[in-house]
Amino acid sequence: MSYTEELGRKAKAAETAAAAASTMQKNSALAAISKALLANKELIISENAKDLAAAKENGMSEAMQDRLKLDEKRIEGMAKGVDEIIALGDPIGQVIDGFTRPNGLQILKTRAPLGVIGIIFESRPNVTVDAAALCLKAGNAVILKGGKEAINSNICLGNIMRAALESEGLPADIIQVVESTSRETTNELMKLNGYIDLLIPRGSARLIQAVVNTATVPVIETGAGNCHVYVDDSADIEMAADITDNAKTQRPSVCNAIESLLVHKDIAQEFLPVIAKRFKTHNVKIYGCDRTIAILGDTVEKATDDEYATEFNDYIIAVKVVDSIEDAIAHIRKFSTGHSECIVTKSIDSAAKFQKEVDAAAVYVNASTRFTDGGEFGFGAEIGISTQKLHARGPMGLTELTTVKYLINGNGQIR
Repeated sequence: MSYTEELGRKAKAAETAAAAASTMQKNSALAAISKALLANKELIISENAKDLAAAKENGMSEAMQDRLKLDEKRIEGMAKGVDEIIALGDPIGQVIDGFTRPNGLQILKTRAPLGVIGIIFESRPNVTVDAAALCLKAGNAVILKGGKEAINSNICLGNIMRAALESEGLPADIIQVVESTSRETTNELMKLNGYIDLLIPRGSARLIQAVVNTATVPVIETGAGNCHVYVDDSADIEMAADITDNAKTQRPSVCNAIESLLVHKDIAQEFLPVIAKRFKTHNVKIYGCDRTIAILGDTVEKATDDEYATEFNDYIIAVKVVDSIEDAIAHIRKFSTGHSECIVTKSIDSAAKFQKEVDAAAVYVNASTRFTDGGEFGFGAEIGISTQKLHARGPMGLTELTTVKYLINGNGQIR
């Protein structure tokens, strides 16, 4: 039996205990995890420091190092996130619908765990805790495969959570962290049919497409965020600058940060110098179309389709001046990954048109795309942002980690 098959076997063996655990048992285990994270801050930071040292040695960008870094504040944030999951309602056993057939059969449609969930992700070790806690609350076992850049952090966090589970009488194997960093292990995980019920990739567009194209187990496509802000001709200049600046620079390495800015030609002359001044304070590199260069000068590099199609995850943005809202929507349709899109406008008609015609999981009017987040939507932590249309779309909280089960009660009916 291979290493990945052994992980799958252990997860399947723990699946029943996860599904059968009461809300009180799951919440007690989550409370133990939260407490253990806070009690082991120094150990977590020490192991994370090994990953950060390797990242610097390998030339990882500062923005990506920020995704990797764990400090006391972020560990406290992870623990708080677990506490917030405790406060959420337990979806398992929830009755979605119920009816009685003419023959007297009573049918209930209820929520049930998915089973064993595999998660492949990059860089951000906080995902290890968020994902494990959500899967546990939804009654699932989970196999977590983080990137090699965070291997020491992930193993440390996994061991802390596993010990917490055992302290509350639940099998440690409800949460497993893949300790191998080989590509072969990752490929095997994608094909672990019979063990993994759902695989969720979370990370770069390259990672997500590799999983989608390789996996033989069911996959939910998440995360790739080539997001846009479109500044309409009626937009308030200061509001547009605030939203654009926040969406690009508040945390550029995350999937709900924007990568492109579209500006209506009638407002470009006034707006672009304002946002360029904001960007300069963050040393944002700007790629732009010819009209953008004509307004902002040679500090802007010529943009091609490659830049408009890129998720930079850094202080870099692609800018285009467009003739109309129709041109903006056409550009978004061509380059968007279906994550989060925004229009800044005073026009009710333009807002309605944009929200109706733009195909994305989250479509904003006059608000930053940075709000596409499970916590900000009131779902607690999220497992990822689904950019597909089947089963789940947008921030994936507890409900999206369940399936349905029909419970049928009769009194001797036969067909």
